[in-house]
Amino acid sequence: MIFYFIVRFHLFLVVLQRSGPDSCSFLCVRADTGSLLVASQYSVTEYDPRTEQVVNEASLTANGFLPEDGSGLVVGLQDLAELESACVATTGGDVVLFNLNTCQLECVGSVDSGLTSMSWSPDEELVILTTGQETIIMMTKEFEPITEVGIHQDDFGEGKFITVGWGKKETQFHGSEGKQAAQKKSQEVQPAGGWDDRRPRVTWRGDGQLFAVSAVCPQTGARKVRVWNREGVLQSTSEPINGLEQALCWKPSGSLIASTQRHPNKHSVVFMEKNGLLHGDFTLPFSKDQAKVKDLLWNTDSTVLLVWLEDMTPGEDGQVNTYIQLWTVGNYHWYLKAERDWSTTSYDWGWTTERSPGLDATDNANVAVIDGDKILMTTFRQGIVPPPMCSSELQLKSPANQVTFLCRPQRTNQLAVFTANGEISVYSQDSGEHADKTADGFRIVSRPLVLQKTFSGPLLRDDPLALRQLLWLEDELFVCVSSGLLPTSSTLQMLRPAQDDPDTLAVRCEIEVDGVVVSMVHCSQTSTLALQLEDGQIRKVLWDCAEPLVDVWRDSSGCTTNFPVPCVQTALCSISGEEYLLGLTDRSHLYAGDTELASNVSSFAVCNNFLLITTHSHTCRCLHLSILTVKGLQTALSSDGGQNDETLRRVERGSRIVTVVPQDTKVILQMPRGNLETVHHRALVLAQLRKWLDGLRFKEAFECMKKLRINLNLIYDHNPKVFLENIDTFIKQLNSINLINLFLTELKDEDTTSTMYPRLESSPVQSQRLSGQKKVDVVCDALRNAMESMDPNKFCLSILTAHVKKTVPELDVALQKVHELRENPSAAPGAISAEEALKYLLFLVNVNDLYEHSLGTYDFDLVLMVAEKSQKDPKEYLPFLNMLKRLEPNYQRYTIDKHLKRYSKALLHLSKCGQEHFLEALQLVKEQKLYSEALRLFPSTQRSALSCSYAEHLVEQQQAEQAGLLLWRCGESVSALQAFASSSSWRNAICVAQQIPLPPDQLALLARDLAEKLTEQRRFSEAALLLDQYAKDCEEAILALITGAVWEEALRLIYMHNRQDITETNLRPALLEAVGTQTSFLEAQITMFTRHRTRLAVVREQKEKARLDMLDEEGPDCPDAELYSEASSVMTGSKYSQSNSRISSRSSKNRRKAERKKLSLKEGSPLEDRALMYALGEIITTVDKMREEVHNLLKGLAALPEVWPEGLQNNQAPLTGPNSTANSIMASFQQQQQRPAAPQPDAEVMPPPRMRNGIKWKLMILN
Repeated sequence: MIFYFIVRFHLFLVVLQRSGPDSCSFLCVRADTGSLLVASQYSVTEYDPRTEQVVNEASLTANGFLPEDGSGLVVGLQDLAELESACVATTGGDVVLFNLNTCQLECVGSVDSGLTSMSWSPDEELVILTTGQETIIMMTKEFEPITEVGIHQDDFGEGKFITVGWGKKETQFHGSEGKQAAQKKSQEVQPAGGWDDRRPRVTWRGDGQLFAVSAVCPQTGARKVRVWNREGVLQSTSEPINGLEQALCWKPSGSLIASTQRHPNKHSVVFMEKNGLLHGDFTLPFSKDQAKVKDLLWNTDSTVLLVWLEDMTPGEDGQVNTYIQLWTVGNYHWYLKAERDWSTTSYDWGWTTERSPGLDATDNANVAVIDGDKILMTTFRQGIVPPPMCSSELQLKSPANQVTFLCRPQRTNQLAVFTANGEISVYSQDSGEHADKTADGFRIVSRPLVLQKTFSGPLLRDDPLALRQLLWLEDELFVCVSSGLLPTSSTLQMLRPAQDDPDTLAVRCEIEVDGVVVSMVHCSQTSTLALQLEDGQIRKVLWDCAEPLVDVWRDSSGCTTNFPVPCVQTALCSISGEEYLLGLTDRSHLYAGDTELASNVSSFAVCNNFLLITTHSHTCRCLHLSILTVKGLQTALSSDGGQNDETLRRVERGSRIVTVVPQDTKVILQMPRGNLETVHHRALVLAQLRKWLDGLRFKEAFECMKKLRINLNLIYDHNPKVFLENIDTFIKQLNSINLINLFLTELKDEDTTSTMYPRLESSPVQSQRLSGQKKVDVVCDALRNAMESMDPNKFCLSILTAHVKKTVPELDVALQKVHELRENPSAAPGAISAEEALKYLLFLVNVNDLYEHSLGTYDFDLVLMVAEKSQKDPKEYLPFLNMLKRLEPNYQRYTIDKHLKRYSKALLHLSKCGQEHFLEALQLVKEQKLYSEALRLFPSTQRSALSCSYAEHLVEQQQAEQAGLLLWRCGESVSALQAFASSSSWRNAICVAQQIPLPPDQLALLARDLAEKLTEQRRFSEAALLLDQYAKDCEEAILALITGAVWEEALRLIYMHNRQDITETNLRPALLEAVGTQTSFLEAQITMFTRHRTRLAVVREQKEKARLDMLDEEGPDCPDAELYSEASSVMTGSKYSQSNSRISSRSSKNRRKAERKKLSLKEGSPLEDRALMYALGEIITTVDKMREEVHNLLKGLAALPEVWPEGLQNNQAPLTGPNSTANSIMASFQQQQQRPAAPQPDAEVMPPPRMRNGIKWKLMILN
């Protein structure tokens, strides 16, 4: 039973005895126990098919519900799980409840006219009874009547079609019937067949909102289908359908109603919509009067339709043959999946995908689909053929039941089919004796399968479905499963041809398995054969030994491994060297042994050490099993995948894996509607490419990357060293100018193995980059050198591409090669002409850029050649070129370079043109600021003008000092003096002034001007030096030093010039003012430090209390207690709340602003403790920076001791006098403050302020 998709349902079949006094009339399945309820004209029985025992039984005749002569019939049977009873309806009109616990019968109602059918709604809330008076009675589950209406209604129903009044039937579209349908006369509806029992049939929609009734119309004698709603109101009536039969079943999904119709030349299953119109059909595979349809049945998920058939004429034994067919639909085509004679056996059907198990390139990725007596074969390696079409068909003698492929390497394309007549037909590919090419020139891509041998056997013919799970292990060895000696056991049978009859299969070995085998799978790579039992247990079959046996499945540690729940699909694979059995449950859980890997898997496949799965989130995963452990698989399947995750890709909703082409990149998916889609999963593609590149198969890799749009840089990035060493092989394999050019044009300075296609973690190959060289340049040079050494004429265009593609395009070299081709054309066959090469260059490079580069070669022949191939108008370039030809060579090149804006080269050529062009050169230097180049190119006689121009430029650039140095060097002393004076470079200015030389009065005036500028720049010492030594004004010099607090130098000048009067008038007041300023500033800092420190202690105490209160609420054993910081940011009673969720998205400027806002000193702010710590650190840093200033002040005070007030040194207040230090201030403060700070550290510990211990400021003489 082969599907393109997986489906699971349960179907129980029970004997309908053809003769005997107690024939079965109705049956149903108990939902809670799985047992069968069987009703006959004598009794109702509960039967357990697993133990084949009768559980309960009650006689209907003994209680008077049916006559004892067997003339009565049961017309309905329903299991009522809520009541733990079974409801039985009889033709006599009685509705009886059979209590399954007490085995008592109770009549809950009776209809005098008798009953013809009974049907309960899916939710078991309503029951529909049809009576002998052709009426419908609707009742509740308590058997209270709701309504009673007649079956045959003249009205169409509430869903009656509305005619809008335009158009006629003759003008309407008639679809495939064509215009002839307009002239077709309506045929008279024929009465129902003679074998129709004429009883009404009732079926419910899956949601219980609608039900349909099929009954024979009294006027025409033909059947009509009417649809009613839950309130008993008629909704619609079917159109007249000639030959409509009694079978009726509403699809559980609610879309269609299935019935059967007998045509003059065929027998069909037809589908109706709820409005009564026909909507599709399919033809049953037998002639018109060969069989009749007894009933139809859908499985619970509406994917499989069962057709119950009975032959119209008895067989040779006088018995009427009864059988069933299972049908499924895909892509609007109905497939006959199984055909089975009616028997006493119960079956658990499971549908799977039968694909060829090969792992090498000889396997064609075959998939076989059963369609009645045909096998539809598709070879996905050669092409994708959407169903219901296929690559080839295998016509069989009878319907197929099972298909299996040979599990031998190199021969996995061979096929064996187990048919309903008990034969196994073996098919293999044609031997290939005929030519591959046919007469019309077409080539045979895939050889068709031909019948090689047919095996038969008594066991196969007696009961074909008694053998299941058929596997073809070797040429003449089949393994299958049959029923065991006990209902809870199975028998594993190995079939080989009999010695006396090679065409007959005989059982050579039987192995009893303790449990019902529900699946069997084989791994052709390891020859492992694994079984799964119905409870999920896993067994390993040791079949290739002298005495085959079945053993439990054990992992590498020797522990027994089983599935937690039964799986509907299984496959063997190797994970990190250890073999596992993978299983997928009907609940989408994927297991590796007893370990759950994922919980949203819709399908999976294993191929070439890759696990591919599709998920209900519409993704396809591809994981490399050889590099992952089971835990790694769990992690990978639970992750969402990164941006460049090669293991993950999106797929269409509902996609399922059909097969994976071995040693290829194709994954075949099937959509819910049945059509196929081929995807090339990135993981498979990259794995195949890496394999090809490691094997130096550049041609295959290149073609694959080109087809699948993989970046060609991977060819080099995968292993740069190997690529460069085998670059000749790369060129020879490609052997195509176009392919080499394509590779060159896609080169980028990017390592694709770290960005687009990350390497696998276990990959042994790592990129080896050449230091100091760019990748594009390396590859272009290597390819160009190789091609020039091999055949420069053949690879001419690729060589040009290599020049152009470099980081700095070598257009000049490429143009020169084109020019050489024009001057010396090659006579070799197939050589590229200069015109073709130039045309190709114009394709690679913009025509204007190429024209300008050709102009830069100063070769006018080349310029004309480029211009002629471009779209330029000759009036644009010929006058310009003619003008250039008339110029002197150096001036000509200067003009070209200036036109191309290559100003450095233009200046070089202009410098060779002589003195008469110096002014033009000077103008070019000024415009393009080429001063440095000009000073190197021009002789000393012209450097003065260049230097002056350069100096003017430097002054404009606010670099007057450098301008002065340049002018001084060139002998322009006056201009240099002005430049030095404007830049406050007073030392250079004095030197130039004395070199000129300036008169004393002008020198003094210059000194005063410079001193004034230095004073504005707070360079008081330098200003005093100028005033004292050059302006000869000692008083102004001393005042400048006092203003700048340079006390020692001021005292030196006072005593040197004997101006002690300035001490009393200026120095002493300045010292006292400085002492007062420093003292008041330090006292303010101490006051602020004290206030912040006190507040910090209070804040920490509040936070500690809040933390303890929180822990008390959670309890002492709270698991999160240790997560709370001892200095938490949570404050009790704080009116502020903290929310930083938006800070991460702000700009850096706003983030800094937000950080400053957080450090608020406002009481009650969330981070007040951190703000206080930050403020304390700032105070200490500020005081520490005063060391040098206080040191100089103390030395000035020490020179004038009478300015220090007495008694200040003995004050016990915090010391701020000349003996105080930052440490002494802190020590004095700590003595006054007796309350210690809370010892808790902050949640985010701030670094303490750094004290500059290397700077001494204290005076020992003051201690």
